[in-house]
Amino acid sequence: MKSGTVAVIGRANAGKSTLVNVMVGEKVAIVSPKPQTTRDRILGVLTREDRQIAFADTPGIYKQRNALTDLMMDTTDVTARDVDVILYVHDGHAGVTPEDVALMKKYAALSVPMLIAYTKTDIMPLEKIPADAAYLFEQGVTADVYPVSARKGKNIKKLEEAIVALLPEGDKLFEEDIVSDKSERFMISEIMREKILLKYEKEIPHGAAIVINTFQRRENGTYEINLDIVCEKKNHKAILIGKQGRALKETASFARADMEKFLGAKVFLTVYVKVKEDWRDSVNLMRELGYRKSE
Repeated sequence: MKSGTVAVIGRANAGKSTLVNVMVGEKVAIVSPKPQTTRDRILGVLTREDRQIAFADTPGIYKQRNALTDLMMDTTDVTARDVDVILYVHDGHAGVTPEDVALMKKYAALSVPMLIAYTKTDIMPLEKIPADAAYLFEQGVTADVYPVSARKGKNIKKLEEAIVALLPEGDKLFEEDIVSDKSERFMISEIMREKILLKYEKEIPHGAAIVINTFQRRENGTYEINLDIVCEKKNHKAILIGKQGRALKETASFARADMEKFLGAKVFLTVYVKVKEDWRDSVNLMRELGYRKSE
């Protein structure tokens, strides 16, 4: 049996989480069109009769710097050093720049077998693919390139087989029914954050963190969930709440529907908005909100 870990790495918004969800066959990571959607390392586990692949979905590489971004980039680099395979996810639709080449070389230099998933091929001219692959090779990127479309399911099986070929022989790392290493409580907070990312524009979503105050299953099988949305500025709080609370009610309603689908039960959700000024630049506040340096 083949069994091992795969670090899923790439620029912000390259489609890493979407690809992991498709390969695992279940939603284990939230997705949105905005960068920095993934803040933590999230494990998605694919188990078949002859293989088990533990995909470590990492925060996207992002230029904007603050204490939170630094923490996220550290998580990505630590993860890359301790896996069996690196799957570098590149947004093919965005083209290939010298900066992309430099990032690929950085992770290839770790002496961990690396593959490149060239994503979003369903929304780009197909004739670009061979030219980009040739350019990468000319620039010294020797990892095999697999053009894929997670949305269309194109070449996903080929990519899986290529990953399996690089994994060591070994026993399962997880029980067969486990698809993620994250708790229900964590996933509930991520569902809430996903809806904020999808609902609000500009800087608001990036400055939001979720704190679960109550996560309790009642005797009748329903769930009581009380959470805070923590933002960075008072005017952000006003935008999150909206006129007469309409924006917050709508966002909470969307989140509750997904929570009920995830938990398979009715959810009673209470949401508050709190302000912690510039928390993304405070190590102490980040620790208070659950963001800690990777070991």
